[in-house]
Amino acid sequence: MQKNPVFNVYCGPMFSSKTSRLLMDLERYKYQRERVAVFKPTMDTRYSVAEIMTHGGWRHSAVCVQEGADILHFLANASEDPHVIAVDEAFMIPGIAEVLVFLYQSGFNVIVSTLDMASNGKPFPEISQMLPWATRIEKCTAVCTVCGDDAPFTHKKTLGGDEFVVEVGGDELYEPRCATHFPTVFNLKLKK
Repeated sequence: MQKNPVFNVYCGPMFSSKTSRLLMDLERYKYQRERVAVFKPTMDTRYSVAEIMTHGGWRHSAVCVQEGADILHFLANASEDPHVIAVDEAFMIPGIAEVLVFLYQSGFNVIVSTLDMASNGKPFPEISQMLPWATRIEKCTAVCTVCGDDAPFTHKKTLGGDEFVVEVGGDELYEPRCATHFPTVFNLKLKK
């Protein structure tokens, strides 16, 4: 497809404008008259079932997928090949890394917005697998809800259960935190 494809990843905590950046890229591609295919996880129904949408209300229609292979199925049945593949909330889609790396290697431009780590401070394995292939990674930060500093982490307000189980929610469930106020990792003491 493209001679020098790009693989852009916007990652970081919730409320850090990752989806906004993805939508700005799509706007640019629109003006370049590039065909785009936009995907989102089926489980993310926070604001819309068939659109990706920012917390501020920006939106773009999207195809809902349960797993990465659904993207390949969609593309195999598309009337025209897109030039750009965009995926919002990639961490919620099993098998997404392998599919997006394959599409990038096949010459598609790929744009991703995603959390990079869970609220327990551990990276999402799917995202860790795709990052080495990215041609551009932007670590987005939000504003810490405790002190107002840059917040690269997502804090889950409720405790219990497996932290890797994705629980879809907004500010009622999650908030951005800086390193000082991210209790999971940075407040541990070294044993002497």
